[in-house]
Amino acid sequence: MNYLIKDTTKEERKKIVKNAFGITIASNEMPSKEVVELTKKYINGEMELEEIQKKVIEMYRKR
Repeated sequence: MNYLIKDTTKEERKKIVKNAFGITIASNEMPSKEVVELTKKYINGEMELEEIQKKVIEMYRKR
């Protein structure tokens, strides 16, 4: 599946995020507040997943 904003609907992006959070929660981790805010930007078509991934990696490297 192509996850680019231009190739997905808002509903599809919500489902993608929901599935990703489900996997995260299944491994006994909760997404951070920052990650939740970033994924909202993806759902709303403001930021691609690749950009979010880079930001999340940066956040965890700084910690």
